[in-house]
Amino acid sequence: MSPKKGDAVAPPVTGAEWRICYGTTEAAKGWQELENAAAGNPRKAWDTMRTDPGPGPGKPTSRHHRLKGQLAAGTRGGHHLPQWQLEVTGGGRIWYLLDAEKRTVWVQYAGTGHPKATDA
Repeated sequence: MSPKKGDAVAPPVTGAEWRICYGTTEAAKGWQELENAAAGNPRKAWDTMRTDPGPGPGKPTSRHHRLKGQLAAGTRGGHHLPQWQLEVTGGGRIWYLLDAEKRTVWVQYAGTGHPKATDA
């Protein structure tokens, strides 16, 4: 999504921070739903993705961890990338691909309910 008149300006990346981008239009819409439901929680998730999107061994928690099985990775720009999850509310989730080479987080899913991919 390209920014347009009236859109919020994203803060620039500084130091060791990671850039956060929407990977899909649906993720952008879902993020807005999360903000409407629980504004503080998506902000905490954003801060985590910005500073520590792929916690090292011993640091992942039940609320922030790499996905497993077929959901453990995804493809972006021809690159195979690890996929992580942040639980932002009881049912709300954010899934993102972690591109360490570009220090970019690609939000693939954001929403107030469990992603449908987990229903399989």
